Amino acid sequence: MMLVDRYVARTVLGAILLVMSVLLVLGALFNFIDEQRSVGVGHYDMTEALAYSLLNLPRFALNAFPAGVLIGAMLGVGALARSHELTAVRSAGMSRWRLSATMLGCGLLLLAIGLVIGEFIAPRLEQYADERKAIARDGNVSLAGSGGAWVRDGNLVINIAERSSAVEFGGIMVFELSGDNRLLSVARADRADSGPEKTWRLGGYAESRFAGDTVSSQREAQRELHTAVSDTFLQMAVVQPSEMALGERLRAMRYLRANRQDYRPYALAFWSGLARSAAIPLGVLFALPFGFGSMRSAGSGARSTLGLAIALVYFFLQRTVESGTVAFSLNPLLLAWVPTLLLATAAGVLLVRTR
Repeated sequence: MMLVDRYVARTVLGAILLVMSVLLVLGALFNFIDEQRSVGVGHYDMTEALAYSLLNLPRFALNAFPAGVLIGAMLGVGALARSHELTAVRSAGMSRWRLSATMLGCGLLLLAIGLVIGEFIAPRLEQYADERKAIARDGNVSLAGSGGAWVRDGNLVINIAERSSAVEFGGIMVFELSGDNRLLSVARADRADSGPEKTWRLGGYAESRFAGDTVSSQREAQRELHTAVSDTFLQMAVVQPSEMALGERLRAMRYLRANRQDYRPYALAFWSGLARSAAIPLGVLFALPFGFGSMRSAGSGARSTLGLAIALVYFFLQRTVESGTVAFSLNPLLLAWVPTLLLATAAGVLLVRTR
């Protein structure tokens, strides 16, 4: 039976690899086309756009993994069903639960691959791609470090902790240096939004200025900051919770909760990412019942369409739950798992009803 297990796994994994290869090619093409609107800004040219598209492929692969796995698994099971190999395997005494264990093993292998990509590859390459693009577009500023965006513009060093919206940022630190790199002042603003003619409106502004042995402090409700750093630059430089590795999201969530700060965006990103990862082996398992019954003679087109439809339903349900969690301040731990639990329930019911 081990030989049969390996054959089934090889067929299913081969179909998933084929589907993911097609999705990656399409993803790279769409990313490259989308980047054409940024070409020509600063030093950002076609070569940089191609590099940016390729560096973002691991993130695209991670997002497309549940759908690709589901479609590929259905195609692999369909190939076994159309050649009557599944029937022969069942006739030889291999139970549906043994087949389920084989499919689940394939899913766990894919889950491990997805976790490696999500923890070690995608975040680093995505951040490097964003930093490279930001520097190419705004060559007069430099970017370094972690923990938000650290940007130097002349004698100003600006740290952005997080992005609240497309043009609004929170947790701003501004360090002013002298010509010989001595610290002149440290300022903090609770929020900042983009103003006209390369200015930033800083809200909740507090500054400490150093002069010799004295320190003077001042507070203002709003302060204008003149800088060449654009909001587009910071949008690319600031790492969002959804772009972080699961371990980084968990550490950020615990840190913010311990300091009585709003940790819900990180909690939602963590539990949603964990739930989507758990959907990978469930997607492989979900495909098995469609190799029996009325679907066993269906063609690859019908299986691809059905797999794509189910994947889209899961995708939109996950996004709807995430949006509703943010909009209504609901519990992310419970709601993030709803689509994955529904997929698990459907897979279990179909397997029990399989003859």
